[in-house]
Amino acid sequence: MEYGQFCPIAKASEVIGEKWTVLIIREILMGGRRFSELQRGLGTISPTLLTKRLADLESNGLIYRKTVSGQRNHEYFPTEACKELQPVLMSIGNWGMRWAHENLRTHEYDVELLIIYLQRSIQPEKLPPSQTIIQFTFSDMVDKAHWWLICDAGEIEACDKNPGKDIDVYFNTTVKTMTDIWMQKRSYRDARRAKEIAVTGNNYLVDNVWSWMSHSPFEALPPAENIL
Repeated sequence: MEYGQFCPIAKASEVIGEKWTVLIIREILMGGRRFSELQRGLGTISPTLLTKRLADLESNGLIYRKTVSGQRNHEYFPTEACKELQPVLMSIGNWGMRWAHENLRTHEYDVELLIIYLQRSIQPEKLPPSQTIIQFTFSDMVDKAHWWLICDAGEIEACDKNPGKDIDVYFNTTVKTMTDIWMQKRSYRDARRAKEIAVTGNNYLVDNVWSWMSHSPFEALPPAENIL
């Protein structure tokens, strides 16, 4: 993709303007390293297209790859050029929160992406040193209605199969409600008052949810309709 212009915006768009490229950069900046991790965070991208986009990013100096010790797989890491895009992506995200997020359609409330973000939001240093199991049950889902986050020794694992261990915290809600709370589009207190979310289990963890699970990094900006 070439624009044939010396404008730096045009030149930057030639590097990051292709479909999926910005979202791949998002995943890598958020800690995605393996091909399977990137695919999981991107959802509908095909393996062939992801392979091509990763090759393009590598040739443009935004990522580099390393072979996993003892394996044939690779891990992908951001270069300094890629890291400098982080505030750019945050600005785009904040713009989207104000000007585009009200256009969310029902199918865009993706449970798998939500779980990835919740997994990344857990702050293990603020959890008990012993293993902590968190269960999410989404009443608006038929398939994949139950998810678990397993927090152990600073590592967070997400799974949709019952680990068969004692649960420390239960979340019962809908995908939309949990997404809106995490995105700070509505308050946790309001959702509890409306009985649209129930959190039970270990009293300390339940009473201090937002001390060990952070919200979205994007600003809770008022929607555009409030400022027009």
